[in-house]
Amino acid sequence: MQIYWTKINKIIDETPEVKTFLLDCPQDFTWEEGAHTHFALKGFNAEEKPNRSLIRHMSISTLPHEQSIGITTRIREKCSEFKTILKTINVGDEVAIFKTSSNVPLKREGKKVYLLSSGVGLATFRPLVLDYFKRADDVSGVHSLNIDSSTDYLFTDIFTSAADKEFTAMFVNNRKDYYEEVKKLAADKEGIFYVVGSDEFLLQNIELLRHEGISDEQMMLDKHEWQLTEFFSLVQTN
Repeated sequence: MQIYWTKINKIIDETPEVKTFLLDCPQDFTWEEGAHTHFALKGFNAEEKPNRSLIRHMSISTLPHEQSIGITTRIREKCSEFKTILKTINVGDEVAIFKTSSNVPLKREGKKVYLLSSGVGLATFRPLVLDYFKRADDVSGVHSLNIDSSTDYLFTDIFTSAADKEFTAMFVNNRKDYYEEVKKLAADKEGIFYVVGSDEFLLQNIELLRHEGISDEQMMLDKHEWQLTEFFSLVQTN
């Protein structure tokens, strides 16, 4: 396993609770839209066994052409040891990234793509939208629906509806409105539905989408292939 040590080159306050850490790109490091990585703080491998409290599985919120690896995360007042350290980290500090791959690249099958996310899960979709804007081939349109009770919505410079690009962005601040909108979107029985959020959020969306006639094959989850069968089996659909 290759561990890339790199430096933070910029810290962006996206909202009062959400920060993006932009990292220098190591020379031979590459990734694609929908990628995730293991993001680790100094000291995580100082002992014989890795200190897992200093490691988090994070989505990469940028694309390679932006020339920085973006890690976007919510840091609340009361938080874990990992997030507490992130509060005090500075530009120039070293961090590590490793085990990078993508479970949710943009599917180009001539169908409409629906991006369903909760809170900072939108960071996973930012690169997909940028990739779509750059090249819309074989995608008939993209609709993003994000639920965030904080109402400090993320990336509104990108997630703004644009009719000329066949792109729609919608934000809601409560679950009732969110699930009503999902039902409407599921009227497209040929669409591809990406879902990013907590495991509970994923399971609720799978149940609803199945109920509306969407097959498991049409759902894209940020899970490894070997996890998907087991994860889908957790939802008992009548």
